[in-house]
Order: sequence, then structure tokens, then C-alpha cells
Amino acid sequence: MKRRVLSTIACAIALLANAQNPVTPPLVYEAEHSGAAFPPPSMPCAAQLPIQKELPDALQGVTTFSDWARRRSDIAALIQHYGIGEKPTMAPGQVTARMEGDTMLVVNVTVNGQTLTLSSVIRYPTVGQPPFALLIGTAGIALPRQLLAGRPIATMTFRASMVNDYTQWGKHHERGEHPFDRLYPHLKDNGAYSEWAWGLSRLLDGLQQLGPEITQVDMRHIGVTGCSYAGKMALYCGAFDERIALTIAQEPGGGGAAAWRVTHPLDSVENLDKTDYHWFLESQREQFGGENVFRLPYDQHELCAMVCPRALLLLGNPDYKWLADGAMLVSAQAAKKVWERFGIADRMGWSIVGGHGHCQLPECQWPEVQAFIDKFLLDRPANTSGIQVYKP
Repeated sequence: MKRRVLSTIACAIALLANAQNPVTPPLVYEAEHSGAAFPPPSMPCAAQLPIQKELPDALQGVTTFSDWARRRSDIAALIQHYGIGEKPTMAPGQVTARMEGDTMLVVNVTVNGQTLTLSSVIRYPTVGQPPFALLIGTAGIALPRQLLAGRPIATMTFRASMVNDYTQWGKHHERGEHPFDRLYPHLKDNGAYSEWAWGLSRLLDGLQQLGPEITQVDMRHIGVTGCSYAGKMALYCGAFDERIALTIAQEPGGGGAAAWRVTHPLDSVENLDKTDYHWFLESQREQFGGENVFRLPYDQHELCAMVCPRALLLLGNPDYKWLADGAMLVSAQAAKKVWERFGIADRMGWSIVGGHGHCQLPECQWPEVQAFIDKFLLDRPANTSGIQVYKP
């Protein structure tokens, strides 16, 4: 009993000390995964997992910010194991980079005797001085160009087909046949989102390796954005690489920010049973389809939370029922609690507004996006604390 009382007193003292000397969480990291050294949690089969009708607690076991790295690492492991497949880590020497001319970044990744070449043109702004902030578009930038006009921000497109050429339109390869699979044949069952996130991280490796003197890119101010299926891609890329300071996921739909548990009973929306399984592990549907969705040991609000303490903006369009933006709102509200716990609620927001076409951001949402871009890519004063909009 005495030992238990002493332990309780020690915990209280530690909590008081933490409150009196709060740690300001960083805006971005130099490492792809700061919690890589943590061992993964246990991964029981689906039948052994408990039924959880409510969204799992993203802050389970988290008391202080120092606990978050471990919790975030656990969430990352669960999402890979049950949802999208493994995002491989890189060993020193497996990535080399060069610039071709003044604007073309070329990255070679060599694994198991196989080399995959990734490239992208960096488009530099005509204002400001290097090194520049960089906004990367997953399969392109759907945000209106006016949002970047007059701002010292470079842009780049991550051509996802260089890694996994799956597309919902036109010809594509199947599992086991993608460029990624030459390097990792044992990961042929992966979903595309783990492979695309891996590919974008390799471009960041190249930028980091060459440095700002050569690339003219400021590694501490990199953003990623995409819309629709590429909005999901941007979210996975931002969640799984802590070198990304700002993630803007535009109309990502089910499998992106919308919680699987919330979409399960809904009609005509993208849910775990009705999504494109080139993007995810086939085993996800086999293990967690139907009522088994409530056995899933995580949900998409925790994918969003993985971005914390970095900045995240979710953009929705409730005119398109398939996107399940009501479920994204539930997910966003649950994820926001993580940023709130650490006193950085202004780093996460959402704007869900109808009355416009798919991936066609209306002018009424421009100020909200500009605020996040200015604050987290340019270090300019901007008010992002009140960006929690839902207008069905």
C-alpha cells in the first residue's frame, strides 16, 4: 500500500512538473519516422480482437507529449498491418539523388539488386529568395493556383505511377507487377497507399540528401496536397512522413479521413466494403468486412492524428454523398482532441462546404487554405484556430 501511495504521489509530481514546464511540440521533424525504434504492438488475428462500436481512443496511454511518439508508432504499425501493407524502411546507401539541370530532381532507390528511378520537376517561384517552401501535389495540385500566386513557394508533382501505376481509368498493372514490386516482391499484396507513401518519402530523401544549396528547397517547410483518391494519398503521405510540415487533404472520402465505423451503416457512400481494393490490403475486407468493422483496432481518425503535432487541414464537399463527409467530420472532431491535448489546436482544422464541383475549391474556402499555407509553410502570421467549418 505504501509503495502504491508513493507511486501515485510521484505521478502527480510529474504531471505538475509537466504542466508548469510544458513542452512546445515541434512543427516538423528531420526524420521520416521519429518513433522507428519502438517495437510494434501485438497484432492478433481479427477474430481475437474485441468489438468496439465507438471510435478507439487515439490518446490511449498518452499522458504527456513525450508519450505521443510511442502511441503514434503503434497506430502506424496497426494501419500497415491491417489496412494498407508495410511501408518499408530504408538502409543507408539505398537512396542516391542528383539534380538534372536546374529543376529536375532524380532519385535512385536500390533494393535487392533492383533500382527504381523517381523524378520530378521542381517549379520555383518568381518571388522571394531560396531556400523556398515546397508544396508537393500527389498526382497534381488541385488547389487553385491563385492560392500560391505571389507567395515564395516552389511546387512539385509526385507522379504516383512511377511507384504503383494503378489507376481507376485506363490500363494499369496488377498486384505483383508494379515498379515497387521489383524491389519488394514479398510485399506484392500491399495496398497502393503504402507504396505511394513510400515513394513520396524517397523524393524527400533525395531533397534531404542534396540539401538546400543544391535543391533551393527548405526541408522544414514542405507541404503535401491532393484531391479525391489523391487526397487520400496526400493524407497517408503526410501521416507517414514527419518531414512534412503541412498536409492538405482535399475531398479524400472513405478510406481517407472518413471513419470506417461511421460509414459502415450508410448507403451510397465509400465504406470498408465498398472501396477500391487496389488501394488497400485484400485481407482488410476479408477480416473486417460487414459487422467485423467494429473489430478493427484503429479507425481513420487515428490516421489523421498521426499528422500531429504537424499541421493538417481537411477539405470536404458534402454535395458528393460518396465522399461521406459527415463521417469525415466525426473523424476530424475525434482527431482534433490529440492536438488539443498538447495545446496546439490551431494546427488542425477542417472546412467542409458544398455548392461546387468535385476538386474545385470555391473562393469562399480560399482564405482558410491560405491561412494554413501562410502559417505553416511561410511562417507568416495567420489565424487558423477557428477553422472548423461544416456547411452541408
